[in-house]
Order: sequence, then C-alpha cells, then structure tokens
Amino acid sequence: MLLVCRFTVPETDVPAFAERATKALELLTAQPGCRGGQVARSLDEPDLFVLTVEFDSVVAYRRALSPFEVREHVVPLLSEAVAEAAAFEPLLVADGGSVQVRTSLLASDAGTVRLGEAAGPAVPR
Repeated sequence: MLLVCRFTVPETDVPAFAERATKALELLTAQPGCRGGQVARSLDEPDLFVLTVEFDSVVAYRRALSPFEVREHVVPLLSEAVAEAAAFEPLLVADGGSVQVRTSLLASDAGTVRLGEAAGPAVPR
C-alpha cells in the first residue's frame, strides 16, 4: 500500500514543515509493516512537497496510524495535505527491468457496497 500526500508549503514555512515531516517519517517508518518513506520537493514548483510512505498492506497502514504518538504528530500533518486521494494499491511493480502485475485486493463492486454487506472480493477489479 502506498500513501501519497501532497502539500503546498510557502517558503517561509519550509523549515517548520521539514521538522514536522521528519518526525512523521520517524514515527511511521518505525511501525511494523512500514517499508520506508520519503519527502520530496518539486523541482518545478518549489512550494509543492510530497510525502510517500510504503506499507506491506492496508492493515499495516491502518495499524501504523493507531499509536498515540502517531495520532498526535502524524495525523495533524496529513490533515494539511491537498484534499485528494492519498492511499493507493500497487498494480504494476517493476524491478531490474521486470514488471510484476498484481491483482487488486478491491472487489469490482467496492464503491457500491454498504457497511455490513461486504464479505470480501469475489471478483477483483
């Protein structure tokens, strides 16, 4: 599972943002199931930043957000991200010139099933 959060940060706020993002990366990457993360700055628009963190699974991601210190420091930072989808599942993964196709874990009707109706993906997307 990949977490992708974009931020618009004025130049005057960059040092404080970097400090908060450092703390967020320290806390998230210390959680079980977290593979790593980074913060990057746009080369074209210096006020745009992106935080990316990779987790073994959606369960690992949700558990990583549970500890008190993460809720205290990371969740407020994530709430300041640009309002757009932030959680993604890898479908094509490449390494060493080889591409692996992964099956979606979401059911084809995932967007229409109401709470209490889902039993698991019978047919992936």
